[in-house]
Amino acid sequence: MKKKVVKIQMTTNASRFKTTAFALVAVGMLWFSPTAARASEETEVRGVVKQVFQQLQSRDYSALYDSLPSSTRNRMSRDRFVNALKRAQDRYVLDRINIGSVRVSGNVAVADTELYGRLAQPLVAEGKIVVQQYLVREDGRWRVATGDSATIQRFLKANPAFGRRFPIRRPRIYVKQDGKWIEFSPPRFQKQPPRANSKQVNSRQ
Repeated sequence: MKKKVVKIQMTTNASRFKTTAFALVAVGMLWFSPTAARASEETEVRGVVKQVFQQLQSRDYSALYDSLPSSTRNRMSRDRFVNALKRAQDRYVLDRINIGSVRVSGNVAVADTELYGRLAQPLVAEGKIVVQQYLVREDGRWRVATGDSATIQRFLKANPAFGRRFPIRRPRIYVKQDGKWIEFSPPRFQKQPPRANSKQVNSRQ
């Protein structure tokens, strides 16, 4: 009789152990799956940012055009995009990119980047651009929307919490002088008031 009771208890304990083990596995899957998915998305975004930089660096502008959002491509033809970049390509040389934090929320992502290179025209100097790269996901593919404020705002409007945390920021340009990075602020041209002609001046006298 005692043997039967012990056997029943062992069977019950084994069943309880299996149930507990399955429960722990299920909880683990629920806990780690979102984290793994986020890590995968962030890795994918990093890869796209790096690929776009390499295309820009190698001057593969036609391939770069395919990485733009559909709204940008609708506003600008491939030839116009490629020719615009070709006209500016002799002014700089890109060396490397540092990709910092990457945040993803739904169909929008932002990556902190630093682009290093050398200015060739109108002056020769080392340069650095600190820019927040925005990406949007269309048809399951991440596309770089940096500079396309209308597209970025449309996606941020659908995700206001993300937009409040990561508003659009203007790029910051630095030039190295005496071993230090100095922020470069392009001169702002103010409109001059219209000059009165001599007839108007004479009529007032």
